[in-house]
Amino acid sequence: MITLKELAKKLNVSISTVSKALNDSSEISEETIKRVKEVAEIYNYTPNKVALSLKNSKTKTIGVIIPNILNHFFAKVLYGIEKEASKLGYSLITCISNELYDKEVNSLNLLANGSVDGFIMSIAEETQIHQKSDHFKAIIDRKLPIVMFDRTSEKIDCDKVIIDDFQATYKVTKHLLEEGRQNIVLINNIEELNVGKLRTKGFLQAIADNVSYKNEPIVVSTSKADDLETAIDAIFDTHKAVDGIIAIDNVSGVIALNKAQKRGVSIPETLSIIGFSDENVLQFTTPKLSTVSQHSQEIGATSVRLLVDRLESKEKLKQTTKVIDVSLHLRGTTK
Repeated sequence: MITLKELAKKLNVSISTVSKALNDSSEISEETIKRVKEVAEIYNYTPNKVALSLKNSKTKTIGVIIPNILNHFFAKVLYGIEKEASKLGYSLITCISNELYDKEVNSLNLLANGSVDGFIMSIAEETQIHQKSDHFKAIIDRKLPIVMFDRTSEKIDCDKVIIDDFQATYKVTKHLLEEGRQNIVLINNIEELNVGKLRTKGFLQAIADNVSYKNEPIVVSTSKADDLETAIDAIFDTHKAVDGIIAIDNVSGVIALNKAQKRGVSIPETLSIIGFSDENVLQFTTPKLSTVSQHSQEIGATSVRLLVDRLESKEKLKQTTKVIDVSLHLRGTTK
C-alpha cells in the first residue's frame, strides 16, 4: 500500500500539499486537488487511520455495546446507530455483551485503549441485576463519554436515551380499562431490569387510579429458566376470567394470542392482547397484534447525535436525558 510520503513524491509536491488536497483545503487550487485525488485513486491510497487519530486525538469511531443482538429491539437500535453515525462521518466498532458483566467490562476496556472516541451502550442484564457501575465510572474518568440507552444506571452521570416506560404501560392499561376490561394480566419476563420494574409500576398505577376496577391487579413474572408457553398456558388455567393481557414483549403477546385461540377464546370480543416492542412478529399473527412501538431506530439515531455533539462541542455540555415518545398501535387484538 502506498504511503502519503510516496504519493507526494510521485506527484512532485510536498506531503502537506497532498494532505490538504485530499481534505479539500481552500489553500489548494481545484486543479491540484483534482490531480492529487486522481493519482491517489490510481495507486489505491487510503489514509492511515491510526496515524490520523494520533495526530488529531480523534478516531471518528464510536464503540457500541449491545446486550443481545438476537433481540429485535436491539438490532433495530443498532441499525439506527449505524445509519446516523455514517451520515455524520463516524464508523462503529460493535461488541455484544451477551447479557454478561465480564464481557461488558472486557469490551469497554478493549475499545477504550485508543480505538474509539466514546461509547453508546445498553447495560447487560447481569450488570444491572447486581447493580455494578464502577467500570462505567472508570471509562468516564478516562475522558471517554458514554451515552446509555434503554437500560441505564442512575449511578452514572452521562447522557441517556430512554422511553417513559412507566407512562407507556400506564397508557396501555388505560386503554384496556376504557374497553371495560376487568381482569387484566401483565406478563413480565424482564422483572429484574429497570425497564421491567417501571412498566409494572405503570400497570399497577393505572389500575389503582381507576375506581371502577374491582379486582386485584395480576402480574405474572417469568424468567429465562421458565418455559414461556407453559407459563402462559397456566395464566388461562389459573385466571379463567382474564379479559385483557399486556405482554411487555412481542413474543409473549404472540404466544398468548395463539394459546387463547386454541382454547376457543374470541379475540378481541372476549380478550384483548397488547404486545410491547416493535412490529417484527406482526406478519405471523392473525389477527394482527396490537403493540407499543418504542421507535428503536430513533433511539439509536438520537444516541449518536448526543454523543457526537459532546465529542465535537468546544464547550462543556450538561448531561442530557432524551425521552423518545412511544406509539400505541391498535390492531386486530384490541377493540
